[in-house]
Amino acid sequence: MNDYSLAILVGRLTRDPDLRYTNPGGIPYVRMSVAVNRQKKLENAEVRKEVSFVEITAWRRLAELCTQFLKKGRTVMVVGTLRQSRWIGKDGQPRTRLEVLADRVQFLSRKDPNTEEDESREELEEAAQASTGE
Repeated sequence: MNDYSLAILVGRLTRDPDLRYTNPGGIPYVRMSVAVNRQKKLENAEVRKEVSFVEITAWRRLAELCTQFLKKGRTVMVVGTLRQSRWIGKDGQPRTRLEVLADRVQFLSRKDPNTEEDESREELEEAAQASTGE
């Protein structure tokens, strides 16, 4: 039996998606970061807020849609798998990075946090269908 990872996150983008290509004219991909908030009750009934920052990578058409519709501060749900990258840094030290490789990105907030304008429902529905391959 193979092991399997599944990550489901709901949070806000900490920066605008950064669209890149594997080489000039190559496969598009986007990197973004999501802040996931949670509250933890302490023994003295005090509530402490904790934030985790999770790196997300999306590929191909999903990457293009994320770049088109998402901006810093927008709420998203990301469904994907965990991936760990390993490399040697410029200082010669080994580095690792754990990220979520997105299979689906659901755009949850409809308002642009910078303009307070609603996205058209048709555009969002089209983007959501394209992100799931339907």
